[in-house]
Amino acid sequence: MSSSPPESATPQIKYGLLVVTLASAGITVSLAQTLVIPIIGRLPEIFNTTAVNASWIITVTLLVGAVATPVMGRLADMYGKKKMMLISLIPFVLGSVICAVSADLIPMIIGRGFQGLGSGLIPLGISLMHDLLPREKAGSAIALMSSSMGIGGALGLPLAAAIAQFASWRVLFWFTALVALTVGAVIWKAIPARPRIVRSGGFDYFGTLGLAMGIIALLLAVSKGSEWGWRSALTIGLFVAALVILVGWGWFETRQKSPLIDLRTTIRATVLMTNIASILIGFTMYGMNLILPQVMQLPVILGYGLGRVEQVVWWALGLGESPACGIAGLAAVTVVLLSWLRDGDLADESQ
Repeated sequence: MSSSPPESATPQIKYGLLVVTLASAGITVSLAQTLVIPIIGRLPEIFNTTAVNASWIITVTLLVGAVATPVMGRLADMYGKKKMMLISLIPFVLGSVICAVSADLIPMIIGRGFQGLGSGLIPLGISLMHDLLPREKAGSAIALMSSSMGIGGALGLPLAAAIAQFASWRVLFWFTALVALTVGAVIWKAIPARPRIVRSGGFDYFGTLGLAMGIIALLLAVSKGSEWGWRSALTIGLFVAALVILVGWGWFETRQKSPLIDLRTTIRATVLMTNIASILIGFTMYGMNLILPQVMQLPVILGYGLGRVEQVVWWALGLGESPACGIAGLAAVTVVLLSWLRDGDLADESQ
């Protein structure tokens, strides 16, 4: 990856606006991923379905995001990062509108899948910061962008719970559509386009298809196993298919000159341990977010529910998350501001 270009090689950029805009894009994506968690206990009733089927309203966003993130990264190298950020926002807004008007489970899942296509905004934003910001400003700004996922989740849970309790749940999706449109307009206006990176090889269609098929087979087996039976031929077959597909996909990717994901970098100790830790943290976080609110919202008369409403539950959990996320976010903002202030003071003194 090339280093940040000298200021003379780039258009005049308002660095503060760039950082705020890209961080807002990251927060918007994280809001979408946690948007329906506060009302997960009501989803089976809203869409007249089972809890397992309703869980796909959350699962499909993560599934599509897992595939879309490397795809958008590769396409950004081919066609430009700013262009792909704007393109990512189109299905995100469309998905938000579909969810807002959905009266059935299938359209809701489709809309949430479209929202998942916006998951590549965070890595694309980080890459744009690396390209457009001076070296001394890029580190702190990228830290802020990276923390936008946690900040959005900590803010989104209590906010979504309050909206769902005092207004229609559909307002949640109209809200994200409006925010995404605003962020897209600022990206289009304020962020300059960068020359695309020309790399040998085309797009890895087979790698994309293999990754999608493997993840879908695995998630179907995990999510529907309790309904079909863990020892049923269908469940076991999906687990076996997922294993075979993902192993074959990994073998295929390591032999490509332009792979969708360069798996050779993942065997490095630092990268491998970071990925393992991220998987475990994600598993714990989403497990808590999915199970705990349902238990707390069950009626006390059942013997194990706490009878809490959504807003109380998620203000507690949101505030429980926000000290760590908030401190990290505030620290990143402080570092950014101090670095700019310091640079400005030094520039004044040199004059």
